[in-house]
Amino acid sequence: MKEFISLKIDYAFKLIFGKEGNEAILIAFLNAALKLPQESRIEEITIINPELNKEYPEDKKSILDVRAITSQGMQINIEIQLSNQYDMEKRSLYYWAQMYSRQIREGMAYKELTKTVSINILDFNYLKQTSNYHNVFHLYEDEEKFQLTDVLEIHFMELPKLLAKWRRREISLWENELVRWLLLLEGADNQEILQTLEEIAMKDPVLYQAMNAWEETSEDPRIREAYFDRRKAILDEKAAIREAELRLQEALEEGMAKGIAEGRAKGIAEGKAEGKAEGRAEGKAEVAKKLLALGFEITKIAEATGLSEEEISGLKD
Repeated sequence: MKEFISLKIDYAFKLIFGKEGNEAILIAFLNAALKLPQESRIEEITIINPELNKEYPEDKKSILDVRAITSQGMQINIEIQLSNQYDMEKRSLYYWAQMYSRQIREGMAYKELTKTVSINILDFNYLKQTSNYHNVFHLYEDEEKFQLTDVLEIHFMELPKLLAKWRRREISLWENELVRWLLLLEGADNQEILQTLEEIAMKDPVLYQAMNAWEETSEDPRIREAYFDRRKAILDEKAAIREAELRLQEALEEGMAKGIAEGRAKGIAEGKAEGKAEGRAEGKAEVAKKLLALGFEITKIAEATGLSEEEISGLKD
């Protein structure tokens, strides 16, 4: 049995979708994702340096997973995330703004700025408001819902929701191109998906190219070594976040128990409330300490825990 590296690991994903020579693969995925009219479909694309150089020394350095520009000038960024760091909408908007603003050159008119698209592929459920696995966001007027401009477009593609629909046979790899490309990322862990993709590839030359590139990449010893190093780092981070979440829940439960015991002296309801508050505070502090140790930024930890940046800085000190 063939042993494929998982394309959900960003390092492996970039080797297939972000590598020069594989432009046809990237174009096929983008045409399926963006659902452009036939006359506007992407035919040529240039894969460019994913690093957004800092303009000033104090700026944050940003390295995208896949960055490209179409022959029409459309700017595109693709990010793949395995774990929820509670910042996806802000991270995506930041990357979008970086790409959009850096188009400007001296003497250039603002009307020359081109459409910029951010695509986020997530290996976790993120948008609780919908069961759809693919959601697209633009700028619209609040009441009448007309679009202000089409230059901003942000996609969220949630793999667990897609996989659940596929298991219920609500979607088909044969009938939907985007489903095909996204479930390719699940192929390393699912033999049924992999077998179906191999059958489809016999009739789809671009998918055939992608499958071949994936197989060759998976068999390269140097690539496999780098892949497993990156995979370990990502899984360690994911496990640490999960452990922090469990600690928060345990702290809440301990706080509740403590509050109930203390509440016998002054009223059960009041004791429960105090214990829950105390447990939540202790749990948040534990999570914050864990995320600090992992090197997370204070602003991100504040978003994840609800603590203020000052409180987190105090824990750091």
